[in-house]
Amino acid sequence: MSDTTVRPGQEHFVAPLEETPLRAVDAVDDSAPPSSQWGEAWRQLRRRPLFWASVVLIALVVVVAAVPSLFTSTDPRFQTLADSLGDPREGHPFGFTRLGEDVYARTIYGARASVVVGLLSTVIVTIVGGVVGAVAGYYGGIWDALLSRISDIFFAVPLVLGAIVLITSLQSRSTLTVSLVLSLFAWPQTARIMRGSVLQTRSAEFVTAARALGLSRVQVLVRHVVPNALGPVIVIATISLGTFIAAEATLSYLGVGLPSSIVSWGGDISAAQTSLRSAPQVLFWPAGALSITVLSFIMLGDVVRDALDPKARTR
Repeated sequence: MSDTTVRPGQEHFVAPLEETPLRAVDAVDDSAPPSSQWGEAWRQLRRRPLFWASVVLIALVVVVAAVPSLFTSTDPRFQTLADSLGDPREGHPFGFTRLGEDVYARTIYGARASVVVGLLSTVIVTIVGGVVGAVAGYYGGIWDALLSRISDIFFAVPLVLGAIVLITSLQSRSTLTVSLVLSLFAWPQTARIMRGSVLQTRSAEFVTAARALGLSRVQVLVRHVVPNALGPVIVIATISLGTFIAAEATLSYLGVGLPSSIVSWGGDISAAQTSLRSAPQVLFWPAGALSITVLSFIMLGDVVRDALDPKARTR
């Protein structure tokens, strides 16, 4: 038994209070997980230097594509045969093409066609593939069998090969038609990913709780299943945007993509192959811009995938 007798001289002694839990509450614990999947993903992304590097590069490409006149006042189609394959000089840092066109101006204006095709194709593929995959995965049964077989038909056709065959049969070619053709053969991949994500999400407890509250199947799909199944789709959409830009350049390089009246990186790369030995800079600059743009979207897709993948997170 402990001695509780108060000794002389200790009558007014008061033991120091222990630190109350309120002080711990005042300090914000940065390691605590946020309340949502997207908050957790953002916390992971903002700590990655690769994320900020890719965002800066993509933002620069988008600004160049949206307002090319901020970076050059030269007409990319203006030709001076006296400057054919000319070396760089003041006001023309990248030199000239075989037809005497300014390579720097064509590199700047070529970003617009590539970015527009990439964005349009990504939006169309994400919407079509997302809707098809969500319906097939959530409802199952005859819907799953029918939509899966349809997607298998398009999935069996290679993207570039199918685009070549279809575009050559069209009378007019523009950024919209090229985007639609690429989307026609690219949506099955997004549909498959969305279907698999919905199959995992529809059996979650919050989906069961939503059904118990009396929500219809459509409401459960739109409000709860789709928002929580979008992670993998966003990752594949980010990477696919760079793929579509490269596909457009490939089609233009082969002469079946955008017409020569539209300035594009693929068209300039195709035209520069005859001048590779005598003037390599004509090929280097549009090819370099294309490579950096595609690499930026691939890097962004990689870091987004790591942030949205629970197995890749370090808590």
